[in-house]
Amino acid sequence: MSFSLTSAQRTWLTILVASLGYFVDLFDLIMFVLVRLQSLQELHVRPQDMLHTGAFILNLQMAGLMVGGVCWGLLGDRRGRLSVLLGSITVYSIATLGNAFAGSVGTYAVLRFIAGVGLAGELGAGVTIATELLPQRIRGYGSTLITTVGVLGVVVASLVVETVTWRHAYLLGGLMGLALLLLRVGVQESGMYANAKNMGAIRGRLLPFLRRPRLLGRVALITLIGVPIWFVIGVLGAFTPEFGRALGLASNLPKVTTAIMALYLGFSVGHLAVGLLSQWLKSRRGAVLIALGALALLLVAYPRVAGRSVGAYYAMCFALGCGAGYWAMFVQIAAEQFGTNYRATVTTSVPNLVRGSTIFMTLGFQALIPLYGVVGAALGVGFSVLVIAVAATLGLPETFNRDLDYEELV
Repeated sequence: MSFSLTSAQRTWLTILVASLGYFVDLFDLIMFVLVRLQSLQELHVRPQDMLHTGAFILNLQMAGLMVGGVCWGLLGDRRGRLSVLLGSITVYSIATLGNAFAGSVGTYAVLRFIAGVGLAGELGAGVTIATELLPQRIRGYGSTLITTVGVLGVVVASLVVETVTWRHAYLLGGLMGLALLLLRVGVQESGMYANAKNMGAIRGRLLPFLRRPRLLGRVALITLIGVPIWFVIGVLGAFTPEFGRALGLASNLPKVTTAIMALYLGFSVGHLAVGLLSQWLKSRRGAVLIALGALALLLVAYPRVAGRSVGAYYAMCFALGCGAGYWAMFVQIAAEQFGTNYRATVTTSVPNLVRGSTIFMTLGFQALIPLYGVVGAALGVGFSVLVIAVAATLGLPETFNRDLDYEELV
């Protein structure tokens, strides 16, 4: 007896596979943050160099994400969305496996850069496919499902790091990625992409895109909307031990694994809430602005609440995750702002440009510490990126009801 899937079943299978892919993506992406102290200690980094060495490796990983975001995005528009899913998983899985056997800081850093390049492709390709496959009225649910399931990868990573060594954690992440390649049977390419390919429109070429200031301006605005999310992850979450000391919790320091797990549990709740709010309001911008407002209030409360106890610190991490949990809607906005021939380029590049912004935020954070202390420096960076994100959100048109079956003129 033969077994075949209907078109609707293939659509939801594709979205499910994209969700699981993002689960593994985030498991591997956050791993360095979780094992930073443990791994660098084993690689003989001095205690006084932990912050700067950790920031250097994290910045290299984020630089890889920026490079990979552009490359995979262009490939997604030229060769197809599914090719990016397969290729990116292969690259980051092999690099993550290599991290399990790293014997020096230099090797470790190079492999995290390569892993970053690979990790850059999964989310953008998945959300692009979901956006193009689902009917207009419910397409926001696709990106919400992908990111809600995906962020649980960080929760699982946090639990894994508590039970195995850092090398075994990297080994598991790499093997999960390679195993995921076996689940790609039955997924389908976007019909919109197939039509654009047949129409012969200019697709996935960088120079024509760069010559259009209006397109670059739109990319810049979308990117700025997402930067506060990675402030919460890449600054407040990644340097949890340093914030614990600065907040007076030196006798019982919060653990970075628990803090990150709390953050991402909050992200999962926030993704679901913001996604449903967007559908209810019939507005992408309105839902994002509400999330940014909530995040601003939480940053105001952060110094007083987080310093009361370790439990309060973790509770604040969860709350910050809820406030910053608009990643799904941010990526959805990116997908809806551009035509089919450049949708993958933008949807894949922009999230990784946001992740790459961690480089500038950590550099600014470190530069401000001598002037304002650890907490003051972080809040200065945080409120700056929040104000810019609000302005960028207001600068973009609403896309909730936009028909996406069109080509971008370049």
